Amino acid sequence: MATTSDLRRGQLIRYNGTLYRVVEYEHISPGNWRAFVRLRLKNFENGKITEDRVRAGSEIDVIMTESRGAQFLYNDGAMYHFMDNENFDQVALPVEGIAETMQFVKENESVTLLTNEAGQVLDVEVPTFVVLRVTQADASVRGDTAGNVLKKVTVETGAIVDVPSFIKEDDLLRIDTRTGSYVERAKEE
Repeated sequence: MATTSDLRRGQLIRYNGTLYRVVEYEHISPGNWRAFVRLRLKNFENGKITEDRVRAGSEIDVIMTESRGAQFLYNDGAMYHFMDNENFDQVALPVEGIAETMQFVKENESVTLLTNEAGQVLDVEVPTFVVLRVTQADASVRGDTAGNVLKKVTVETGAIVDVPSFIKEDDLLRIDTRTGSYVERAKEE
């Protein structure tokens, strides 16, 4: 069994009988007291963030996962449909668990499916950066150039992103999927 020294960000663990993803962990050794690890965990079922402390060196139940490449096919409103790149099986996952993760992924894009030992899909990992076209943007107000003025635009997947005021419709944007934030304008390929 793994210990707290084996923890990594993004790792899946079973803690108090519930499946969690490790968001943050920090090893703290305060003076002459016992060392402990401060955990920040995201509940896998409902997405709530919880914080807890465990003694350094405590045993942690790490969930072993396998990564499989897949292609996002479509969203029918209730389910996201994927195709496994190795055996071409189709997998459907409910919208509730992964809607926030999938908001920046276009159809036919590559993703990674995380599965457990039994082959059950646990989670979807999307690319860290994606390039999306702006489909709707309000016009900039003349004189709004002082400071860091942001406006909201809609990209081709339907997601809404805060961008600088100079962005207009049909611009290509590079977006960080971890935070949902604008990174830079992208060039046509």
